[in-house]
Amino acid sequence: MADLLEIGRIGRPQGLRGAVVVALTTDRLERLDVGSVLLSAAGELIVQSSRHDGQRWIVTFVGVTTREGAEALTGSVLSAEPLALNDDTLWIHELIGARVVDQAGVDRGEVISVLANPASDLLELDTGSLVPLRFVVGEPSAGSIVVDVPDGLWDL
Repeated sequence: MADLLEIGRIGRPQGLRGAVVVALTTDRLERLDVGSVLLSAAGELIVQSSRHDGQRWIVTFVGVTTREGAEALTGSVLSAEPLALNDDTLWIHELIGARVVDQAGVDRGEVISVLANPASDLLELDTGSLVPLRFVVGEPSAGSIVVDVPDGLWDL
């Protein structure tokens, strides 16, 4: 089985018929399509219905029909298998722990996190360096990421 990705968290119940508020941590809205299978500590949850209500999602799952059932899910992490997209998609879980190497072959450090940034997400390295994701040239392979950064970036 492929590594699972966190796609959201279940918040409080909404109403009396088993609906819950879901905070998505993914930008892939099809994760909440009717019939989607999501995994949680409670087991598989199948989306029965979902609707966007301002800045939150109201979701009902097959078999969860009461407020008490919804309360039992509160705080649960929702996970799913990665979606098959195009070949140049970079997944955060593939980046964490990878070594960053510049085009001259110099090892610049290990990726410890990916920071959200409006211009371009940033690779945070264990050396303290920040590398905009847009400078990655190619897919991670064999635990390393090749970057082509402008002159002076490593001097900051």
